[in-house]
Amino acid sequence: MNISEQVAFVTGANRGLGRQLTLELLSRGAMVYAGARNPETIDIPGVTPVKLDVTNPQEVAAAANLAKDVTILINNAGSSTGASLLEGDMEKIQLELDTHFFGTLSMVRAFAPVIENNGGGSVLNILSVLSWFSGGAAGAYTAAKAAAWALTNDLRLNLYPRHIRVAGLHVGYMETDMTAGLDTPKSNPSDVAKMAIDGIAAGSFEILADDNSRMIQAGLAGGVSTLYPHLS
Repeated sequence: MNISEQVAFVTGANRGLGRQLTLELLSRGAMVYAGARNPETIDIPGVTPVKLDVTNPQEVAAAANLAKDVTILINNAGSSTGASLLEGDMEKIQLELDTHFFGTLSMVRAFAPVIENNGGGSVLNILSVLSWFSGGAAGAYTAAKAAAWALTNDLRLNLYPRHIRVAGLHVGYMETDMTAGLDTPKSNPSDVAKMAIDGIAAGSFEILADDNSRMIQAGLAGGVSTLYPHLS
């Protein structure tokens, strides 16, 4: 895929990885719609800001009606409440699922006909190494990302015959507001954005952005005893 010939829609485009994805697309000549709950916070010249909360069906429908020339959809919008599945606030757990699973599904359902009508294209869902692995904390986020991975796998099969390639990007910790309080090695979101857009251009179905994601993926075949050896 020639990125310079594409029209992209990025959710959660006002900060973090979403902002870097938007900048990377622009640098390669793409036109970009930049979605955010508060579009006035988008300060990137050359984009079309769009008011969008992916958990709001009316705003999702309005975005798809506005951006009828889109060929690339990047589902980046996220939430991170830190809620525990056993003890966390159920409203926070619901928010994680509404954002990462139902929000992503709503966007794909709204934009798949748009992309198909434009001759096909790509969808990229921003997932996580936590789609595959739980550290025992923030279980709501982990569960929501795991659900988003399953969603990605299903949509990949169902949209491929409609000339839409669905990819998932798995990444660990990045230098963003969401991880500001964590003392751990983190990837540069600019570097991750480059890998993500390279993956779309190459037609990849899966993009692993760091060593941690590659290590956990390799351990999946070993099952529980490999991923969680302290349980053995």
